[in-house]
Amino acid sequence: MRPFKLAIIAGEASGDALALRFMAALHERLGDRPIELRGVGDHGLPQAGLLPFFPQADIAVMGFGPVIARLPLLLRRMEDAARGIADFQPDLLLTIDSPDFCLRVAKKVRARAPHVPIAHWVCPSVWAWRSGRARRMAPHVDRILALLPFEPAALARLRGPETIYVGHPLMERLAELRPNPAEQGARDDAVQPQVLVLPGSRRSEIHHLMPVFGEAVARVAAAVPGARFVLPAVARLQPMIAEAAARWSVAPEIVSGEAAKLAAFREARAALAASGTVTLELALSGVPTVAAYRGAGWEAVLARRLVKLPSVILPNLILGRNVVPEFIQEDAMAEALSRHLLAALAEGPERQAQLDGFAEVETIMRSAGPSPAANAVEAALALVASQVRREA
Repeated sequence: MRPFKLAIIAGEASGDALALRFMAALHERLGDRPIELRGVGDHGLPQAGLLPFFPQADIAVMGFGPVIARLPLLLRRMEDAARGIADFQPDLLLTIDSPDFCLRVAKKVRARAPHVPIAHWVCPSVWAWRSGRARRMAPHVDRILALLPFEPAALARLRGPETIYVGHPLMERLAELRPNPAEQGARDDAVQPQVLVLPGSRRSEIHHLMPVFGEAVARVAAAVPGARFVLPAVARLQPMIAEAAARWSVAPEIVSGEAAKLAAFREARAALAASGTVTLELALSGVPTVAAYRGAGWEAVLARRLVKLPSVILPNLILGRNVVPEFIQEDAMAEALSRHLLAALAEGPERQAQLDGFAEVETIMRSAGPSPAANAVEAALALVASQVRREA
């Protein structure tokens, strides 16, 4: 039996996790047919059979400065990946997230081996900014596997590649995000409520948001003396967060690690969060949220020119209306944040509107079915089959 030849490019740990799910679903789908795996990845992928072209660490870099410093190596690795894939002649190339690297590799592969079907998992946020990327992807990406339900329509509108909503991995983790009966009691407690404080996972976010979040927390604590504030911190940024929190008048409980974060989600009654993916986690957990973003002045100017959306909050985008209040740049002031956070804590129309909206978010996101990885495999194999038919 001829092996199924799969090339995967995953540029970071989150991509590795998706790749491992894809491999498990592909093995189940193909049964006894062997799989040959080449590409780039780490965190379990070599143990799953990946023969790497080069170490993932060579391309796992974030931030403008670090990218510029490593640009010659990154350009060389793009060539190495494209050459390795063309030599391998896979049945499918699956690139995962990391669009600045992966999509350049896809373009090079299309030039070297135009018959190789190319799918990209995790749609770049072209619907939010740099929308011209959608059209530029179309000649060298055959299919995008989207995590968010509004993305197929957005890519069609922007004349991008064919896009299929396969579902979000968070939908497989709802039990981890939602309270058991004992934890529900903590969530229902409006007298001594637990409030999540999530200032972001980047240094710039923490730098700009921690001071105003501290002021908002102080106002909420004055209005609700029994309130407890829990701040899940990314381990690498915990010292920076602890230093900033030491200047607050109300000390939060700082926790680290995924288990502690999930436990805090399950018991939280409301949250004050930086704009980002975490707002979708909070929505699926059923935690009413107030979202905020602050950046440097030049970031605000750039965002206003590039981002043409009524909201940057994922639950709002999924619903097509704003249920999570968001405050950007100069609007992210302690008075406004605390006022809406108090409304999210109290039984009333503002809290209920969010809870009702979150139930709709779940219904919409369930439309893809229970297994995003299995859906991704089916969409990818359908692409392979269509290429076989074209060549026949």
